Parts: sequence; C-alpha cells; structure tokens
Amino acid sequence: MSSALVWIRRDIRLHDHHALSCALEKFDKVYLCFVFDTKILDPLPEKDKRLTFIHQGLREVSTHLIEHGSDIEILHGDPCEEIPKLVKSLKVDALYYNRDYEPYAIKRDTSVTKTLEERGIQVKSFKDSVLFEKEEILNKQGSVYKVFTPYKRAWYEKFMQVYSGEVPQYSFKYSSLAPNKIKKSISHHDWHKALGFKEDLPPLTGGTSEARKHLQKFKGHIKEYEKARDFPAMEKTSNMSPYIRHGMISVRDLLRRGLEDKSSGHQVWTSEVIWREFYQMILSCFPHVQKKCFKPEYDNIKWLGGTKEFKAWQEGKTGFPIVDAAMRCLNETGMMHNRLRMVVASFLCKTLLVDWKKGEKYFALKLLDYDLAANNGGWQWSASTGTDAQPYFRIFNPTSQSEKFDPDGEFIKRWCPELKGFSKKKIHEPSKADMLEQADAKCTLGINYPHPVVDYKLNRQKALDMYKEGIK
Repeated sequence: MSSALVWIRRDIRLHDHHALSCALEKFDKVYLCFVFDTKILDPLPEKDKRLTFIHQGLREVSTHLIEHGSDIEILHGDPCEEIPKLVKSLKVDALYYNRDYEPYAIKRDTSVTKTLEERGIQVKSFKDSVLFEKEEILNKQGSVYKVFTPYKRAWYEKFMQVYSGEVPQYSFKYSSLAPNKIKKSISHHDWHKALGFKEDLPPLTGGTSEARKHLQKFKGHIKEYEKARDFPAMEKTSNMSPYIRHGMISVRDLLRRGLEDKSSGHQVWTSEVIWREFYQMILSCFPHVQKKCFKPEYDNIKWLGGTKEFKAWQEGKTGFPIVDAAMRCLNETGMMHNRLRMVVASFLCKTLLVDWKKGEKYFALKLLDYDLAANNGGWQWSASTGTDAQPYFRIFNPTSQSEKFDPDGEFIKRWCPELKGFSKKKIHEPSKADMLEQADAKCTLGINYPHPVVDYKLNRQKALDMYKEGIK
C-alpha cells in the first residue's frame, strides 16, 4: 500500500487543505505531523499567546482525526532533522506540504527536500495560502507589480482567466487516513509543559470551528465594512487575521465571503485579502525587505529617536492617548485594530523618529496574527520606505486621527481609564487641559498620565528634515 506524510505548518486545519486533499486522493495511507520548531520557539518568552492559539488549533485537528482512528504526530526540534526521521520511521513513500514564502521557511524546506530526495522519497509542495503566488501575476513588461492598484486589477483578470470567477475548494476524505494511535497526542499530553511554556490564553480561541463562527458573524456586518472598519471602538472587523495567519481557515473561504455580494463592503474586504497576497508576493520576489528597506535610498536615514521614546511607545506611555490605548491593547491581548496599526507605526517613525525596524520587531513579538510579509509591508508603508508606500511627507497627526476615528473617546477610555473624566474634546489631547480641568477629571498630568514625550509640531519638522537628508 502506498503511503504519504503531510507536514502541517501554517495550515492547521483539515478543511480545504491543498496538500492534504491531494495526498488523500493519491495514497492509500496518509499520516499527518506538526513540528514545534525550536529555532522559532527558543527566542520566545515562556508565555506566548500564539503558542496557546496554535495548541488549540492542533487539538481540534487531533480530535477530529481520533474520531476516525487516526491522529497527528507532534514533534519538537529542528524540522530538518525531525521530518526525515519521521519519514524513515513511518516508511512512507512521499512527503507533501503547502508552500511558505518566508526566507527561513524556504531555506528549511529546501534542506528537508534535498535530504529526502537523496533517499528516493518523493517530495511535493503545493500552493495553498494564496490564490496567486510569486511571479504568477506580471505586468506587460514581464515584471512583478510594485504598486497595489494595478496589481489588484491584474489579480482580478487572472482570477477570471484561471478560475472563471469561481473560488476552488479542496475536498477531504477520511477513508485514506492512516490508522495512528499516538501516545503523546496533542489531545492527551501537556505540550505546553513539554515545550517549556506556560499557557497564556489569547482573546480568541484557536481552531477551524471558531474561525468559521467569526466568519459567519462577520457576514452580518460586512456591508458596513468599508466605513466601520476604521473605528476601533465599533468592533466591526472580522477578527480573521489570526486564523488566516495560522491557516485555521483557508484564504479561499475568505474570498468566497468577499465575492458573494457586490456591496462596497464586500469589495473592500476582498481588496484587503488581495493586499495580503500582494505583500506575500513582494516578500517572495524581494526577500531583502526582511532586513532592509524596499527602497534602498531609505536605508541611509539616520533615525533621531532614542531609547526613551521607544520605551514610552512600547509601554503606552507617550502622552498621546490614541497611541497609548492602542499599545496597551496590543500588550495585553496580542491584537491591534488595522487603523491603529497605521497610527502607531507612523507615530513611531515620523513623530518619535525611531527606526521602523524596531517597531516591526516589537509587533513580531506581540501580535497574535504576526505574519512577516504583512507586518513588514505595513511597517514599510507607514515609514514610506516600502512598495507603494505613502510619501514621507504624509505624517499622521495622532490627535486628528483620534478625533476622527474614536470621536467619543470610547476606545481610549477602555485602555486608558485614567482619562475617563476628561471631556470629549480634551480626552484626545489632555496636555491642553488646564489644572482645573485636570482636577475635575481626577487626572493630573505627570502623575496619573504622562506629559507628551515629544512636541508633535516640532518633531514633525524634524521628521521632514530627517527624511530629506537621508534620501538626498
């Protein structure tokens, strides 16, 4: 009987899974495995919400497999060593997996493939986390797009050509699953303890069933998405980003939701999914963006901000309420609203004058939905160093952003409760409150809430000068 091993990575699901579907169709027996990669886990603190989120997703997969006499093998170590060992012990004919476009993943997968193919094992990878990858969408000159809007137009054209407007779906059949009773099943073994981590519950529960619940709930207000998505207190976003990051739901499920209607909300939602593919393509074709600016001339900027400003930003103690509320939310929950990501990123780079790479690295440590391509693309957009980025002279005013997108200060009050007593006007800029107003609000600046760490207007000019000097 022919057999294969499907290596689950950032695709923790059974539903609509390209590699798994193909393996189940072709082979008599199919095993599944997941590796807790020490190279990824070792630098993390002992409590990390993402690990718990992943654990929850794997446990759901395991539960479904156990119901059908199978299970998922859980390994811990370097995948370049663990995968070949498991392939040998199971005596399978092939390894199947879905492609990952991050530089480390490509290096890892190349190593595993080389080792196995030298042993005569078939290795096959599949496109799963995007509809179009790498250089599948090119302009008339045969080059990849560096600007989003023409890329999006070309994406739709390609979608109609290849799929005739119908999103594909990959089937799943339990009959080809290999019987597999595992002693250290994720369902019955304390893997947090085995890995040296402590459980840290995220605000969302991991797993495909939870992902589907959120996607179904989002159906009720997707038509409002175009406008409502910018207001953090309204909570009208989909909350799908952690699920798509860890592959607990497929990108095709997201596209199906976006394409089921032609409302402006549906169109904007679909556009956001295509933005994700755009950044995946940029990372694939320009891997230097992981450590450097997409635009090389911006690598010469001499960032003027120091440790004091960066620390205040990290801790949510800058004296700018919308920034502080967003950062405190991130630190506690691992989540941040998309509008606020732009606000705090612009603020770090263009108001505090701190290198965007420091902010990107901090987000990488904290975000439940951390994805290298999307995180890097977003930070470089905000810092004006990336592809299709906002011009460097466009600088978000945090107070204006706060007044526009949190007009009643609801989000600020939730995360900076010491500011609750201020009026709707002063809560956005408490530094303008006189001593009487501070007394009425029971919040004294410098005691209960910090003074602004910098002068916005002064630093705005410094930012313009810093950028001009750096890219001349």
